[in-house]
Amino acid sequence: MLRASIGKGIAGLILLGSLTVSGEAAAGRAKLKDWSTIENERFGFLLAYPGSIFTPREGASPEEGQVLVSRDGNARLLVAAFENESEATLEEYRDQLLSENYNGAKIDYAPVKKKWFVVSGTRGEMHFYERVSFTCGGKLINSWALLYPANERRTYDRVVEAIANAANSGKIGDGKIFVSHLEQVVRIRTGESGSGAL
Repeated sequence: MLRASIGKGIAGLILLGSLTVSGEAAAGRAKLKDWSTIENERFGFLLAYPGSIFTPREGASPEEGQVLVSRDGNARLLVAAFENESEATLEEYRDQLLSENYNGAKIDYAPVKKKWFVVSGTRGEMHFYERVSFTCGGKLINSWALLYPANERRTYDRVVEAIANAANSGKIGDGKIFVSHLEQVVRIRTGESGSGAL
């Protein structure tokens, strides 16, 4: 069976309890301030998010994935990075995610690229946006998803765009990726070497 950690979290949030939906969405642009980051050093994953909107749940560890909750309690930002233990292809993982977690949802945006895909749509009263990236030759899966009330799309669609754009502004300062030949990998904790150490 393929591992779909973050997707299962989204499905659980969709099915669990009703969220109180406020009649007025908070002022979108004014809230996109005070950026914070979640970093998973083990898998080399970093996600910036507006700390003025989301707060991490107490006791959550970036190593195990995190659920952040909007200050009004209406939205959830799920973040995870994990090993692709089943060695699923991007297509297989996407198919499983759609089948198990978004079955019956109205999908309105679903681009697929060589190393990543997005699934976005509405299920019941909730809208979702999930981006999944395959890294390290498909050995690792990095994923983030935003789940929010469909009637607050005007506010939260801006948040989705801001989070997605934070990683790639197209300007100086985005960072660099250095690629070099790697002769060997050793996991320090266990002494394991080779591809098993990844």
